[in-house]
Amino acid sequence: MNDEKSFNIKMMKKYCNALLVLVILFSSVQLFAQSAMQKKLEAQRQQILREIEEFKLIYTSKKKEEKSALTLIEDLNYKVNVRQNLIRITNEQANLLTREINANQKEITSLRAQLEELKEDYAAMVVKSYKSKSEQSKIMFLLSSEDFKQAYKRLQYIKQYANYQKEQGEAIKTKTKELQDLNIQLTKQKEDKQKLIEDNRIAKRELEKELKERETLMASIKADMGKFAAQIKEKRQEADRLDKEINRLIREAIAAANKEANKGKPNTSSSSSKFVMTPEAKKLATNFESNKGKLGWPVERGVIKGKFGKTRSLTDNSVEVNNSGIKIATTANADVKTVFNGVVSKIILVKNANPGILIRHGNYFTIYYNLSKVYVKSGDKVTTGQVIGKVFTSKVNGESLLDFRLFKNDQRLNPQYWLAKF
Repeated sequence: MNDEKSFNIKMMKKYCNALLVLVILFSSVQLFAQSAMQKKLEAQRQQILREIEEFKLIYTSKKKEEKSALTLIEDLNYKVNVRQNLIRITNEQANLLTREINANQKEITSLRAQLEELKEDYAAMVVKSYKSKSEQSKIMFLLSSEDFKQAYKRLQYIKQYANYQKEQGEAIKTKTKELQDLNIQLTKQKEDKQKLIEDNRIAKRELEKELKERETLMASIKADMGKFAAQIKEKRQEADRLDKEINRLIREAIAAANKEANKGKPNTSSSSSKFVMTPEAKKLATNFESNKGKLGWPVERGVIKGKFGKTRSLTDNSVEVNNSGIKIATTANADVKTVFNGVVSKIILVKNANPGILIRHGNYFTIYYNLSKVYVKSGDKVTTGQVIGKVFTSKVNGESLLDFRLFKNDQRLNPQYWLAKF
């Protein structure tokens, strides 16, 4: 009975150890999930840092032209928004690291307790083994059995005890290594957190400076709000004219393509808002769609200064602006490149404004507007990365802004989701 009880105790210990392994595995899965989130946040932080550096490079390379108050506010607003995003992401990283550090500290405490218990068990086994180490004592243990069944069980016990002793020795080595690795990881996490905290201090100082600059500038232009309101109104009217012209050109392009596709087919209409596509156009559209988030930028270097969709005016919060695309600030006279293979549908010409190019990719359109030079014409086939023109650079403030838009049929899309990360 004593042998069976001892055997059951050993089996119970094995069961407990297996349970501990499951707990550790569950903790490891949680830590892995946190690690994956940490990598994602770090990628976002690096993207924002690249954006800040890109902005510096673009604007320090410009001539010292006198900027208008509106342009200065736009610049400061951009820098404030990017800096706030950087601080937010860095805070998220620091908080996540705090949770990881706490989890690792708990894991280290648990591992130390397990290691201590393993060492105690192992020490007790070594003493017991020493006391009964002779082969004679093992033989006597077997021969003193009451019957063959008990002798067989005792033989199994001796084998299991030897194996368990070996397993305990290996477990001690494994736990010791785990503990050492966790301590190294914990030290690294604490260093990373300290660096993030320091980076955030610097970012907050920069943000405070930029907010004060913006506040001072906004206060200085309050007296001339009427003049700036007129400038904003003029810009909105120009944007409305451009939107109407682009919508008209897209509807015409769809109607012309559908008329061609339906030629010879009775009772068909070409007035649809969607393309009737040929197999070739379908293939091109599918390829274009599969590259969402991977399309090359239309300029060599640039930052998104004007975002897609509804935003508030920088000088008058009651005024809403609805951007049909994104505005990319780039270097002076930068080359403009196609983001994907396609066909030039139209050259966009709006009165008292700079030209643009409308390119079709199956049932998608990309638009490149505010150009100083155009190197293509309607009907030209273009390839990914081909230079099709140059961005217009203002002589007044030296700013080079490319208006980049994306449509599926006649529905506008946010181009930012389609471009690759820098």
